[in-house]
Amino acid sequence: MKRISSILVLPVLLLATLSLGAAAQTARLQVVHNAADPAAAVVDVYVNGDLFLDDFAFRTATPFVDVPAEVTLSIGVAPGSSGGPEDILATFDVVLADGERYVVMANGVLDPAGFAANPDGLDIGFNLFPRDGVREQTIPWLVKVLAFHGASDAPTVDILRTTNWGPRRLFDDLSYGDFSGYRVLFPRSYVLQVTPGGDNDTVVAEFEADLTGLGGGAAVVFASGFLDPDANQGGAAFGLFAALPDGNVVEFPAVAPPAEVAELQVIHNAADPGAAVVDVWVNGGLLLDDFAFRTATPFVEVPAGVTLTIGVAPPDSDEASDALAEFDVVLETGERYVVMANGVLDPDGFAANPDGLEIGFNLYPLAGVAADAPCWLVRLYAFHGATDAPTVDIVRRGHWASWPIFDDLSYGEWSDSRYLLPRRYTLDVTPGDDNDTVVASYEADLRGLGGATAVAFASGFLSPDDDQGGEAFGLFVALADGSVIALPSRAHADDLPEAVASRNPVAAMPFALDQNFPNPFNPRTTIAFSLPAAEDVSLKVYDARGRMVKSLVDGPLPAGAHSVTLDATNLSSGVYFYRLQAGEQVEIKRMTLLR
Repeated sequence: MKRISSILVLPVLLLATLSLGAAAQTARLQVVHNAADPAAAVVDVYVNGDLFLDDFAFRTATPFVDVPAEVTLSIGVAPGSSGGPEDILATFDVVLADGERYVVMANGVLDPAGFAANPDGLDIGFNLFPRDGVREQTIPWLVKVLAFHGASDAPTVDILRTTNWGPRRLFDDLSYGDFSGYRVLFPRSYVLQVTPGGDNDTVVAEFEADLTGLGGGAAVVFASGFLDPDANQGGAAFGLFAALPDGNVVEFPAVAPPAEVAELQVIHNAADPGAAVVDVWVNGGLLLDDFAFRTATPFVEVPAGVTLTIGVAPPDSDEASDALAEFDVVLETGERYVVMANGVLDPDGFAANPDGLEIGFNLYPLAGVAADAPCWLVRLYAFHGATDAPTVDIVRRGHWASWPIFDDLSYGEWSDSRYLLPRRYTLDVTPGDDNDTVVASYEADLRGLGGATAVAFASGFLSPDDDQGGEAFGLFVALADGSVIALPSRAHADDLPEAVASRNPVAAMPFALDQNFPNPFNPRTTIAFSLPAAEDVSLKVYDARGRMVKSLVDGPLPAGAHSVTLDATNLSSGVYFYRLQAGEQVEIKRMTLLR
């Protein structure tokens, strides 16, 4: 007989039904059935030869109950629905200390030779694992948590909790059969990570632990089941559970590992009239039905790290085998892609590319596409998708000069990204080696796109008559939500009015002062304005008391659009006003500096 004083061996006992005299000595006891051996999924528990727990199931617990203390309790564990004490498989004699509280875990397997060995060489035979000094409650705004390692085929582990500052170790170096000390937590939700004891960078499993509503209470968190059920007679898989003092057992749901996904946007830019509308199949399933020329998908999550067979088929196709062309691609996990579907189905029936490039239908991917831009800028990528056009530049026309923002783009090529302010621009398409010859000119209104990423793409044919009457050349912009915007065409330079037909033309503009951007700001902001004619210009900044604190412009400026940057590093937080005067015209706006 073994006496239990500080670490008692207590059975699965439910001696609540024992008749206790008024002055009887008692202990408080909770028993948890955590033996994952399928042969012990349901057991009967006998105490001193009498049946006390009938059909006690795996991963269930008794509430805390009063049981006799300072007497010998002979606890026998038998198969479920046993016929009597003669069916007992294992017996444990215990003595509980008066006034003490215990949790006893019934754990292990009946025949260790038939199960995977413990990696640390520990005995995994069926046993009772007691813990004295347990708690049923604590102060109202906290939760007391104790942990037990009950997975027989798992090595020594740590249990971490995630925080805003990264994972923090909650229970350290728990080996099979070990109880931890108590930890005190706030009653909230946590993500608990199980890692090898010596390697907190390798997460074996993650679980959502919702402790809200447990303020003032306590719980026993226990690892249960097998890491490898197939090597353990098909027993229950590994999980994390909590036994509450009232006998409820809560399963912490597993956090699914991050999906192996990439983000993808597809743009249909194949100007061949025979591909004006297509179906797109991926790995035998229909992804895009009736996908039309010059439309785009939004960015969507797609599987990464696996081969995707992409088939492009005629509209209203019935199955993937109807595809006209197939492409195998593998996307990188966590990466962001834009794929341009471009080209013609039968190159012999269309004008050749002036640079001798292949114009057959193909997919043109761009990896590493940024999700957004700084809030005061627009990030723009460009793609050359006009099969019969030579290498081109896309030139931003300015009020003093013009310069290429995308340089030497050949058919089928992507540019690097460029940043622009979210304003209106005139974009000229020119031959790559001749920025004085404007092939086409477009108005690009990027206002409202601050912080966004977009794709500008050349589309259609320079000579539709030589390309089966396909759509004419144009410049388009695709946004992340799948919207496609056609940039309105301007007249060629030769057709512009004489007053604006110089190499650096400026369309007539009104007198206007824009709201600064960003606003509120810290410490820099941009102020844009336009002038209909050359004027002496004054742009000054005043504080809330009307005192001038900055002079940004003081002198003559030509007609056109202008912008200046205010650096308020030496100014204090507050409301300021900026005043633009050009000739007799004056406009004032308000802005806020926030430190």
